[in-house]
Amino acid sequence: MSTSPTTLRMVEVSGAEALWLLEGSSLGRLVYTQRDLTVIRPARHVWEYGRLIVRTPAPAMAVPTTATYHVDEIRAVTGTGWTVTVCGPAEVITDPDEAAHYRRTLTGWAHGPHDTLLRLHPKTVTGFRLARAEA
Repeated sequence: MSTSPTTLRMVEVSGAEALWLLEGSSLGRLVYTQRDLTVIRPARHVWEYGRLIVRTPAPAMAVPTTATYHVDEIRAVTGTGWTVTVCGPAEVITDPDEAAHYRRTLTGWAHGPHDTLLRLHPKTVTGFRLARAEA
C-alpha cells in the first residue's frame, strides 16, 4: 500500500470571518518597511471598536503611517489552520491614560526602550483557511 502526500488547499474566507478569527487570537506580527527593508516584529493585539490595538517591541518613530498586521494559527503536523492579514493607517498611541490602559491589558515584549502601542485602522482584511483537499 503506497501513501501519497496529502494535498492541501487555501480557501479565502469572508471579511467577517477573517475579523472573527482575528478577534479570537491575541498574538501576531507587525510588518512594515524601514530603510527599504521589511521588518517583522512579534506583537499582541486586541480588536476594539473596529480598530486593532497592537503592542510591539518596535521603535515608535520607525512605524510608518501605513502598516500590515499578520495573524495565523497553523498546525505544523497537518499544515491546516488559518491566516489573516490586515493593512491600513497606523498611529502611535500617545495619550498617557490610554497607553497605561493597554499596557495593563496587553502583555508584550520590550526590546531596549522599544515598547510601542499602535492603533491600526483596517482598510483591507484578507483571510484564508488552510485545509486538506477533498478526495
